[in-house]
Amino acid sequence: MDFAGRSVVLTGVGREGQVGEAVATAFAELGARVFLVDRQESEARARADALVASGRRAAGLGVDLTDENAVAALAERVRDATGGRVHALVHLAGGFVSSGPVVESDSALWNRQFALNATTAYLTARAFLPLLRASKGALVFFASEAVLPGGRTAGMSAYASSKSALVALMQSIAQEEAPRGVRANAVAPTSIGTAANLAAMGPDAAYVTREDVAKVVLWLCSEEARAVNGQTIPVR
Repeated sequence: MDFAGRSVVLTGVGREGQVGEAVATAFAELGARVFLVDRQESEARARADALVASGRRAAGLGVDLTDENAVAALAERVRDATGGRVHALVHLAGGFVSSGPVVESDSALWNRQFALNATTAYLTARAFLPLLRASKGALVFFASEAVLPGGRTAGMSAYASSKSALVALMQSIAQEEAPRGVRANAVAPTSIGTAANLAAMGPDAAYVTREDVAKVVLWLCSEEARAVNGQTIPVR
């Protein structure tokens, strides 16, 4: 896979040791110019600066992806920097909070999970689709194993429902944009061996590596996966 000369936007690339860092590094090492987006601009810039120091092309941007106007401004900024052509958008931004049994759950937490996982995906995709159309590019969302048949959802109804909404959004985009050459897919990983998960669950839990997740994402954005559209890919 070769991404030389291609522009890739990745959301949710913030803290060191998270999956976004590994995905961004993999794209950059294959020649892509990467735009790293996080709510905390200092974190996005730190990840971008590390790539630039190694000879890669990267920029870090701070944006609240739940803010419609801020997302529109982000897309305009990237459009100006790329000549209006983005080859891939990888939406990693989101969050997880255990909501407990539905009967005991908090509606504010429900709304927050939908804002983080579904609304950010909708606003970001809507803003960047014109740039993806220009290059017949690829969009990859991050779902969860919770959305797969038989996936465990007890105690996490807000998270699982918001990720299911994200998958439905992906499928709509896949159908709508296929005539324009844009494809949309989602990855559904099990627990990933990130710094945060290792700290929370310990080293003995079952993890998929950050690098293995990155390989699937890169493949979905490559010419090799041109015929793959509207799919949710388990990563175990």
